[in-house]
Amino acid sequence: MSRVHEALRKAGMLGAQPAGNASSTTGTSPLIIAPSEPAPLRIRLEELEGSVKEFDFRPGPGSHLMTLTGELSTDAPYEEFRSLRTRLNHIQKQQPLRSLVVTSPSPAEGKSFTASNLAIAEAQLAGQVVLLADFDLRRPVLHDLFGIPRAPGLADYLQGQAELEQILWRAKGSNLYVLPAGRPVINPLELLNLPRAKQLIDAAADAFTWVIMDTPPLLFAADGSLLNAYAHGTLLIVRLGQTTLDALNRALQTLCENNVVGVIVNGAQRRELYSRYTYYARYYSTGAEESSPAVQPADSQTQQTDK
Repeated sequence: MSRVHEALRKAGMLGAQPAGNASSTTGTSPLIIAPSEPAPLRIRLEELEGSVKEFDFRPGPGSHLMTLTGELSTDAPYEEFRSLRTRLNHIQKQQPLRSLVVTSPSPAEGKSFTASNLAIAEAQLAGQVVLLADFDLRRPVLHDLFGIPRAPGLADYLQGQAELEQILWRAKGSNLYVLPAGRPVINPLELLNLPRAKQLIDAAADAFTWVIMDTPPLLFAADGSLLNAYAHGTLLIVRLGQTTLDALNRALQTLCENNVVGVIVNGAQRRELYSRYTYYARYYSTGAEESSPAVQPADSQTQQTDK
């Protein structure tokens, strides 16, 4: 055993043994080489402003997204997002809450729709700097919703193939930043398990007012449960007439219950929302039962994005 340690010492892998202990090597612990930790990451928004690419955000009617200026966003469903924004900002003043996972038990329950509109609603407020990040590396849709390239994005950054300023996009004239998912990968969960992923979330939470992450459904992938442990809080999206009580209970069991900020019920009928806003009474004067944008997507694109 002493010959092994002597060889390692000569190779520079082990410090020289003290003279008094040179002969007592029988109980020496085996050599352990700890994995190297990534260098600390710090995001400085003032430095990113000159290097981040910008895009024109003009949501089409089929996207069911609010506008950054608030124009054409006075419909009752969008007022619900402003109410949600107010509640979350109130919670943020009482406890650390800057990184937020938005997920659902199953697909097609409105998580991407909710994450996008919540991020837009937050960015409408002066002084709010918001990052909307697509952590759904399995079925990403945010790049389609906002009309930006999918890659380079998060997956490329986590693999060391792109720098931070190369994967971020900023909506012109606003404080809304969007991080697309990046190139398709065959091992999304392994990528999200890398220390680089948690480091990015922590650094983003220090730099942005809000970091809103769209993640895969909880009952179809473990990604959302992992990201829930990284984030300050989680919003769980369920859909009226679709999400079962059993699915909701199983989804909650996959999360750290103390980390769940709330459950958002999606898919209310328009007349149910309008009854709370007398200003909107004229919209259902004909008695027609229309659905809110969250209820019945009008086209194939919306059906894909309403996850």
